[in-house]
Amino acid sequence: IRALLLCSCLGLLLRPGVGQPFLRLRPSPSDNLPVKDIVEHPDPEYDPKEQDLDERTLRKKLGSHFDPGFMAVAVPGPANASGAEAAAGRGRAALPAELRRLELAPPQGPRLRVGKKARRKVLQWLWAYTYCPVLYTWKDLGVRFWPRYIKEGNCLAEKSCSLPEGMFCKPVKSVTKTFLRWHCQGWSSQKYCTWIPVQYPLISECKCSC
Repeated sequence: IRALLLCSCLGLLLRPGVGQPFLRLRPSPSDNLPVKDIVEHPDPEYDPKEQDLDERTLRKKLGSHFDPGFMAVAVPGPANASGAEAAAGRGRAALPAELRRLELAPPQGPRLRVGKKARRKVLQWLWAYTYCPVLYTWKDLGVRFWPRYIKEGNCLAEKSCSLPEGMFCKPVKSVTKTFLRWHCQGWSSQKYCTWIPVQYPLISECKCSC
């Protein structure tokens, strides 16, 4: 499923008469998630000042878009289990319906007679092998985003998830979260800066695919 990715996340352009790289707000379609790190203008003159970072004011401006499950103002704790822990927990996830309906039989020939207990163990093993969890980690977007910390999803792609090998866990669904972005226009003392809302896409589901 094609996700929406901010053009600004892929490249910021300098335009005449604009002090900070121009931030394009219109998202463009992309399959490249998670979002790559944004290249910021290094001049701290374009950073928000202390009076621009009042939490009460910014919370009011962001309104109902503030999602504490995926964003944080201060440095958060660990977001998720490690890759090894997630892999170990695959077998604990509920079997999907398509796997429960799977017939354990060769393409041609007589149907195999497998007991319920043995069949359940085989299906659990298959699910543990092909399960693709979303692994979350906290990412610091920098002072020019508010909240500056986002819980970003990744797909576990350390090894193949198929039999035979060749398929890997890849993003199939995404959701967007609204953040505030500090944006400046103009030069030096003539510049105008303000917080503007931007959408940030996040991986919400991974699946074993080609």
